[in-house]
Amino acid sequence: MSSNSTRFLLVGLGNPGPQYENTRHNIGFKVIDALAEKWRADGFSKKFKGLFVESSWKDHKVLLLKPQTYMNLSGESVREAAQFFKIPVESHVVVVSDDLDLPPGSIRLRKSGGSGGHNGLKSITEMLGTEGYPRLRLGIGRSSTVPTENYVLMSIPETEKKLYAQAVLTASEAIETLLTEGIEKAMSLFNKRSPNEP
Repeated sequence: MSSNSTRFLLVGLGNPGPQYENTRHNIGFKVIDALAEKWRADGFSKKFKGLFVESSWKDHKVLLLKPQTYMNLSGESVREAAQFFKIPVESHVVVVSDDLDLPPGSIRLRKSGGSGGHNGLKSITEMLGTEGYPRLRLGIGRSSTVPTENYVLMSIPETEKKLYAQAVLTASEAIETLLTEGIEKAMSLFNKRSPNEP
């Protein structure tokens, strides 16, 4: 068992249930699933009000979590897991979410920050008592015709599936870089990329 200093809690945000599976709001779940597959994690189990699996990447013990509380209560799941494993929140909890204010397919890593109106991040900040936790945001853009609350829960259209699949892949690479080389290096490498860059 690795020490707490090398154990990370990676949280992907989304809503449970098949009706939400392929929506823009669930892109955080997709990144966690991609990492679990890449790292050959052995199946998620129900724990900490979420779906949870332990894995590892290089020398790091990694905990993967998909809260099943619905978005606006995500913090309950994150707090339970963080407290149980005594995770240092401001350095070793990393949250992956969608972001309306970034262009579709782009990603941004930050060491901390506000919720930007995202209910999942808002809940996590309230439950952890700090905004000072790393987060990786995947851009989903906005619609000029569809209300935001409907837009985020619409399935990703066929024409955009390749764009989002690439974004999930890039996000998983950014997280691997964060684990092995630190968040500063990951930010410098991945925050400059546009969605169309390899």
